[in-house]
Amino acid sequence: MSERRAVIAGTGSSLPERIVTNADLERMVDTSDEWITSRTGIRERRVAGADEPMSLFATRAAEAALAAAGVQAADLDLVLCATVTPDMPIPSTACIIQDKLGAKKAAAFDLAAGCSGFLYGLTVAERFLASPQYDTILLIGAEVLSKYVDWKDRTTCVLFGDGAGAVVLKAGAPPYGVLASMLRADGALADFIHVPAGGTREPASEKTIAERRHYIRMKGNETFKMAVRSMEEAARQALDRAGLATTDVSLFIPHQANLRIIDAVGTRLGLRPEQVLINIERVGNTSAASIPVALDEAARSGRLKRGDVVLLAAFGTGLTWGAAALRWGT
Repeated sequence: MSERRAVIAGTGSSLPERIVTNADLERMVDTSDEWITSRTGIRERRVAGADEPMSLFATRAAEAALAAAGVQAADLDLVLCATVTPDMPIPSTACIIQDKLGAKKAAAFDLAAGCSGFLYGLTVAERFLASPQYDTILLIGAEVLSKYVDWKDRTTCVLFGDGAGAVVLKAGAPPYGVLASMLRADGALADFIHVPAGGTREPASEKTIAERRHYIRMKGNETFKMAVRSMEEAARQALDRAGLATTDVSLFIPHQANLRIIDAVGTRLGLRPEQVLINIERVGNTSAASIPVALDEAARSGRLKRGDVVLLAAFGTGLTWGAAALRWGT
């Protein structure tokens, strides 16, 4: 039997309408536009409304990806949602999205790997598509991190944005599709980026709410150092597994966490600035949505050409990190 590859047949994305600029944040916490921009590269981010759940943006992104791929929701075999900000603890938000789309025959589940979630999901989807039982998969990366952010904490509230990106993956044949991937994790460093309460270890209580333990806490300096090193390592290993070198890369789409991280990884890989897609200044860190939102932007702007080698890399809570190499086209 010939090799089955996971090929991206269509992309889509959705962002909230509300824009929160650095100037807006200056009026909320003790910070400045210069401080935020110089340290993160972020100038503005999109923030969901109080009545806008993650599934709203995930469904919109999914519909755009399905339309781009020319695929009906009824033909999907699996709906996979990478997120750490589900609509609710139970059930998985993928099931809610499946119902909204009308993907009646599709299995559905969530995957939580933080900012690396889309890459983890891509690798999972690739394995499903290697089986003849699955031909068409919808993979979504979506987050509404604004509802997990402490808007009194100037070190974290300036970083995150909301949104969703999606891809339709179909079983295809070489030379196109996902060529190789590499995933890693280190749970010993779980406290680098975490939300302490709200789970079974610390269920919600008056005490946890009063202590603001339901918001993101982050060790910024330690995370920065680990992110640069890990993303470079993962990228090189994924390329090596694909039998490629950094000189073969047409476009690098990294997780949009911090402009200094992106620049450092690109430099270490020997890539030119024009080979690296950056949109962090407009959307901030959207975690699992980061790569698929940027990928959709690249696809719709014509930046991706058939046959291009695309390198993806991410780093996030867990700690998790990974990379994937793919050849664009169907």
